[in-house]
Amino acid sequence: MAKAERPLVPEWMLDRVRSCVQGLPQLREEDAWVGVRWRVGSDTVAHVFGGEDQLFRITFRGEPDEVAAFEHLGAPYFRAGWGGNVIGLLLDESTDWTELHELLTDSYCLQAPQHLVEAVDRPA
Repeated sequence: MAKAERPLVPEWMLDRVRSCVQGLPQLREEDAWVGVRWRVGSDTVAHVFGGEDQLFRITFRGEPDEVAAFEHLGAPYFRAGWGGNVIGLLLDESTDWTELHELLTDSYCLQAPQHLVEAVDRPA
């Protein structure tokens, strides 16, 4: 049986993620093995990609208690199969982009050096 192809992330979705991470110091966007990722130094802050099931996902970092909480919330959240601090979220037209902005800012603050974190205006 042939393996399903992964869809390219729609440009409107990438634009929404870009708006969530805009202004985070020294964060750079780059192509990933699949999809697009944002990194600070060598650490990944967020990764958005299409799955073989044709759904779109974003993964990002969280504190251990947040990872467990989001895992128990269920869809659209999920626990990634790698890394103890990785949270996943299914993306679609109903995504709460304000919440995602906060989550990605927190992810950045977990991954970035302290001197960069100090320059971040964190959501309340």
